[in-house]
Amino acid sequence: MNSGFTDILLLLAIAVVLVWAFRKVKLPAILAYLTAGIIAGPDIMGWIADPDEYHFVAELGIVLLLFSLGLEFSLPKMIAMRGQVFGLGAGQVVICTTLFAVLAVYFVEDWVSAFIIGCTLALSSTAVVIKQLGESSQLTSKKGQMTVAVLLFQDVAVVPMLIVIPLLASSSDISMWESLGYALLKGAGVVLVLMAIGKWVLPHVFREIAKLRTDELFVLATLLVALVAGGMTHLFGLSMALGAFLAGMMLGESKYKHQLEADIRPFRDILMGLFFITVGMQLDLDVFVANIHWIIGIVLGVGVVKLVIVRVLAGLMGERKEDAWGSGLMLFQMGEFGFVLASLALSFKLFDQTTASILVGVGVFGMALTPLVIQRCKSFVSYIIRPTTQPEEDNLPYPTDEHSRVLILGFGRVGQTIARFLTNEGIDYLAIDHDAKRVQEAVAGGQKVFFGNAIRRDILRAVHADEAELIIISFADDERAIDVLKAIRNLNEHAEIIVRSRDDVRLKAMMEAGATQVVPDTLEASLMLVSQILSRSGVPIRKILSRLDHARRSHYGDMHGFYPGETTDMDPEKLDRLQFLHAVSLPKNAFACGKKLIELGLDDLNLQIKSVRRGEQEFTEVHGDFELMTDDIVLLSGGPRAIEAGESYLLNG
Repeated sequence: MNSGFTDILLLLAIAVVLVWAFRKVKLPAILAYLTAGIIAGPDIMGWIADPDEYHFVAELGIVLLLFSLGLEFSLPKMIAMRGQVFGLGAGQVVICTTLFAVLAVYFVEDWVSAFIIGCTLALSSTAVVIKQLGESSQLTSKKGQMTVAVLLFQDVAVVPMLIVIPLLASSSDISMWESLGYALLKGAGVVLVLMAIGKWVLPHVFREIAKLRTDELFVLATLLVALVAGGMTHLFGLSMALGAFLAGMMLGESKYKHQLEADIRPFRDILMGLFFITVGMQLDLDVFVANIHWIIGIVLGVGVVKLVIVRVLAGLMGERKEDAWGSGLMLFQMGEFGFVLASLALSFKLFDQTTASILVGVGVFGMALTPLVIQRCKSFVSYIIRPTTQPEEDNLPYPTDEHSRVLILGFGRVGQTIARFLTNEGIDYLAIDHDAKRVQEAVAGGQKVFFGNAIRRDILRAVHADEAELIIISFADDERAIDVLKAIRNLNEHAEIIVRSRDDVRLKAMMEAGATQVVPDTLEASLMLVSQILSRSGVPIRKILSRLDHARRSHYGDMHGFYPGETTDMDPEKLDRLQFLHAVSLPKNAFACGKKLIELGLDDLNLQIKSVRRGEQEFTEVHGDFELMTDDIVLLSGGPRAIEAGESYLLNG
C-alpha cells in the first residue's frame, strides 16, 4: 500500500479517536488536533517524518477561515471599525513588536534575530481565537469585535513582515526600502482589484449560478472564489488569507452570504483540523522538555505584556475596561503566522534551530491554552479587576417583589408577540429574559421585562412564580425548557404551563416534566396551513376549528411521524426521539402473513401501525385481532432503529 495513503489513514484514525475522547471530557477539539500532530510527528510515532508535505493543504484551512470571517464583516462595517483596526490593532502590533525585540536582543545578541522574534511574538492566532469566539458565542460581543479588529490588522501586518525577512539577509539598506515600497505598492493594487471584482463581478456570477439550482456548482464556485482570491494575493507577495478575507468581505454584501458560509464550513473545519495537526508535528519534544521553563515564562510574559498594552490602548479609546481586559486576555498567545515567520527566518539562517524550536513550543503551548482561556475569559477578568461600579447586568431591572397572573419566560420575538396581545386584552403580565441588551431596549420601550435566568429559583420566587396562574415558556430551547419546567413545578404544582418547542421530538419529555400544553413550531405551522387550505376549499369554519382543537387536545397524536428524505436532519443525538413513517410490503413468504397483530406483539418494539393497505382498500383502525395477509402494505410509525427492527421482524420473524 502507498506509504502516503497509509500515513493519511493513520492520521485520520488518531484524529477521530482523540477528538471523540477530548469532546467526551468537554475539552476543545483544537487540543485533540495538536495532540494528534505531536503523536504522529517525528518525535513519537514518526508516521509523518516531514510535516511540510501537508503544510500547504493545511494552510487552505486558514484561507477558508478568513473567507468565512470576511462574509461576516461587510465593507461599511469595516470602515466603521477603522478606529479599532488601525488604532488598537496598529498600536498593539507596533508597541509589542518593539518591546519584544528590545527584550529579545539581550538573549540572542543580534538585532535582526531580535526583530524577527519581536514580530513573531507580537502576532496572535487568528485561527484559534476566531474559532473559539464563534463556539463560545462571543464573536459579536464588544470584546469579541475588538479582538477581531486587532487580529485583522495583525494579518495585514504579516505582509510587510514576510517581505522584510528575506531582505534582512541582504546588506543593502537602500535595496531593502525600495523593495519594500515596491511590494507594498503591488499589494495595494491587487487589493483594489480584488475589492472591485468582489463588489461588481462576483454577485452577478453567483446570481447566475443560483438560477441553475445545482448545489455542487455553488459549492465548487465558492471554493474557487476563495482559493483564487488567496492565490492572487499570494502571487503578489501577500498573505493568501488576506485575499480570501477580502473576497469574503465583498460577498458578505450579497444575498448569498448565508449559503456561502454554509457551503464552506465543512471544508473549512476539516482543513483547519489538518492545520492544527501540522502545528503539533512541528513541536520538537526534546527542545520543548529541555526548555520548558523558558517556554512557560515566555508564554506568561508575552501574555501579560499584550494584556496590559491592549488594556491601555483600549482605555485611551474610551472602551469599557471589562471589554479591554477581555480582549487583551484573548490575544495572549503566539499566532499561526508566527510559525511561518520562524520557518522563513530559519531558512535564511537569521537564527538557529534551537531558537526556532523554542518559538514553535511557545506557539503550541499558547494555542493549547487559548480555548480554556477564552471559555473562562469572564471569570479571569473578574479576578483581574474589582469594579467600582456595578457591571452592566447589575444596572438592569431585576425582579424584586412583582406579582402577575401571567409570566412570560423569554422575551424574544415570540414572547414579545404574546405580550402585545395580552396588553391589547388588558391582561397584566411579567416577562423575564437573560439577554441584557434586549431587556434594556424593552424597558426603554415601557415593557415589564426583568433581567434574569428563568432556571434560577430565586428569580422565579422574586416574580412569584409559585402564585402565577399561567406561565408561558416562549424560547425554543427544548433542553433548557425541560430544566425550567422542573424548577417551576417544584414551586407551583397548579399553574398552567404552556411551552413552545421547535418540534415534537421532546414533547413526551416536556409533558412528563410538567407542561400543561406543548406547542411545537413545526406542527402548529402545519395546522395553520391546513386551516387556510380547508377554509379556501369550502370547509365550514366551525368544522375546521373543531379539527384543530382535537389535534391539540390529543397532543398532535395523528401528526407524529413523517417520511424521512435526503434532507432530513439525521443528528445522532436526535435520532432516537424522532418518529418516522415507513411502508413495509409483505411478500408471499413473509413471517407476518396470516398472523394477527396481537400475535406479533409490535408494541414490544415501540412500534405503531398507522394503517394497512390491501389492494384499493385502506384500514386505518387496526387492532389486535386484525390479520395480515400477503401483499399487504403496512405503514409503521416509530424511531428509526425500531422501524428497522420491525421491518426485519415482519419479513423474517
